[in-house]
Amino acid sequence: MIELGKVQTLTVQRVKEFGVYVGEGVASEASVLLPKKQVPEGTKPGDEISVFIYKDSEDRLIATTGIPKLSVGETAMLPVKEVAKIGAFLDMGLEKDLLLPFREQTHKVRQGESVLVALYVDKSQRLAATMRVYAYMSSESPYKKDDQVTGTIYEINETLGAFVAVDNKYYGLIPKKELFDDYHEGDTVSARVTKVREDGKLDLSPRQKAYLQMDDDSARVLEVIGDQFGGVLPFTDKAAPEVIKREFQMSKNAFKRAVGHLLKDGKVKITEKTIEILK
Repeated sequence: MIELGKVQTLTVQRVKEFGVYVGEGVASEASVLLPKKQVPEGTKPGDEISVFIYKDSEDRLIATTGIPKLSVGETAMLPVKEVAKIGAFLDMGLEKDLLLPFREQTHKVRQGESVLVALYVDKSQRLAATMRVYAYMSSESPYKKDDQVTGTIYEINETLGAFVAVDNKYYGLIPKKELFDDYHEGDTVSARVTKVREDGKLDLSPRQKAYLQMDDDSARVLEVIGDQFGGVLPFTDKAAPEVIKREFQMSKNAFKRAVGHLLKDGKVKITEKTIEILK
């Protein structure tokens, strides 16, 4: 069976001036044209060629020896070449660009940006892209607890947190309690695996373990107090968690550890209502 949107090995059936026809075998009735400019020199009937099947501008199946950036069911970061009336057109590595319909966009995309998409076959039997990639993620990642990973944020849920495509293909989630920075869909994040769930999905944290993170947090606390508060913070480590998160992008516990570290090193002093940098 010749499959749309897939790389497959097919057999050369007939050679014409304008290209060759390929199919599942020499005698197979179903065939697809591989244009002449794509045909390897010396190709003859019976030869096997690895091709990708897509549709041309006239909606006919056509083969190419070009290697696309993704096949049906796969995900990849693709650049937006153009935004038109029916959607955006993405560069998938072939002569024909890939349509990302407006209804399949999770945010309004712009020319020049790169977006994480999955490739699928739409109801009209054409190839199309979708930014709704959750269903295309794999839970069979090679990672284990405390591994460092990189991924793309593809959805932010106010209740659950930020969904991350680790390596752009594995399920990952930064829980809401770990979201301290101002993240957006499409952001690339580096994170630590905090847990591998029974179903294989990964829980992530952008922060290191507490004892490793403390030096960075301490430096940030000093920087914010010095630059934004003139050296005197008008609240202490007893402030509300949401206040600390707003000003320092860290949890209350992380803030308390950082302040304690600075206090021990003699870099700050704590009064009843303030934290002050010592000169």
